[in-house]
Amino acid sequence: MKIPIFPLNGAVLFPGTSLPLNIFEKRYIEMVDYALSNERCIGMIQSDEKNKLYNIGCIGKIHSFSETTDGRYLISLQGTSCFKVKEELEKKYKFRWVEAKMLDFKEDKNIINEKQKNNLLDKYRQYIKVKKINLNLEEIQNIDFNQIIKFIAMISPFSNIEKQVLLETKNLSDFYKKLYSILELEIVENNNSKTIN
Repeated sequence: MKIPIFPLNGAVLFPGTSLPLNIFEKRYIEMVDYALSNERCIGMIQSDEKNKLYNIGCIGKIHSFSETTDGRYLISLQGTSCFKVKEELEKKYKFRWVEAKMLDFKEDKNIINEKQKNNLLDKYRQYIKVKKINLNLEEIQNIDFNQIIKFIAMISPFSNIEKQVLLETKNLSDFYKKLYSILELEIVENNNSKTIN
């Protein structure tokens, strides 16, 4: 499958989540035009410091689109599935595009129990407190756990590498463990830096 890609570090899309984007660069306006005239799919992916693409990204399907008076595109992508880059294709457009292979990551929804859900939310409360993030967790408490952990992964100021690790996780139980571990480490590091200062 050939797909246009949008390399954007820090803005990781996960299957089953939405990502709003403000498109203004000419090459990415061309990318959206291409996607709209084909399957409406764009591959969201991160790259390293040498601009080399990571192996795994997420396909986003354009599910809302509008154009502003100054020529920008406001789009929203719905994450459908993860993909692996088989190869980057020869430049034919202003944007980059790749040959991609779809990945079938299993959604083991029954693995997570109420205790684990509460543990994660408690840990996240500590995290947003030490990071001074203003967020009302009551609003997300009642949504599906699968959505909660992806929401936390998307909106939290984790490093690009940490977000990539979560994106490449193949099932929900591993995602939970890795996310919990990242939160724990960030809290410890934050408290240690306060002690040193």
